[in-house]
Amino acid sequence: MAWMGMSWIEVLGFVTGAACVLLAARQNIWNWPIGIANNIFYIIVFLRSGLYADSGLQVFYIIISIYGWWRWLHAETGGSQQPVTRTRRRIWMVLAVVTPLAWVGLYQLLHRFTNSTVPMCDSLTTALSLTAQYMMGRKLIENWIVWIVADVIYIGLYIYKTLYLTSALYAIFIAMCVIGYRGWRASLGQPSPGRQELAPLRES
Repeated sequence: MAWMGMSWIEVLGFVTGAACVLLAARQNIWNWPIGIANNIFYIIVFLRSGLYADSGLQVFYIIISIYGWWRWLHAETGGSQQPVTRTRRRIWMVLAVVTPLAWVGLYQLLHRFTNSTVPMCDSLTTALSLTAQYMMGRKLIENWIVWIVADVIYIGLYIYKTLYLTSALYAIFIAMCVIGYRGWRASLGQPSPGRQELAPLRES
């Protein structure tokens, strides 16, 4: 029964994860609530697999998703929506410092205080994912590149942990990231097209 429950949770994580990335590639704001549901499913999946940093990452995803959801609704530029932009040099410099520090800090926590068998990879993918999620919330087009790097590492990690369905999901994510990058590049500096779709959501 435990195996069956685990299997169904991973399937639900697979479906909501694929839907979330597809909607993000289309700049559809519904990617955020669906992504939050995905995070909840994977908190359970990763805890049971001993991927503690990845499980904790889902909590941060939920927080960042709320921020991203709000950010996509309120542009800083004075327009009706947040436009897609390139990452400025100053932001790259900050991320180039913060991401490695997060990796080292997470590794130390996992190595010293948990029984994780993959603290190095678990902490690296977590640090990269936090960076990518933050960039997505700000609609920085390079978030897709960071996601691709993280997803390549994730595939090997999840195969090692026998999470084969999840590893397949991350292979699909890579293809979706390429589609997302190309779509976002075509709309650089322009408001996203999905504003009308969120009116019912904002009124609820």
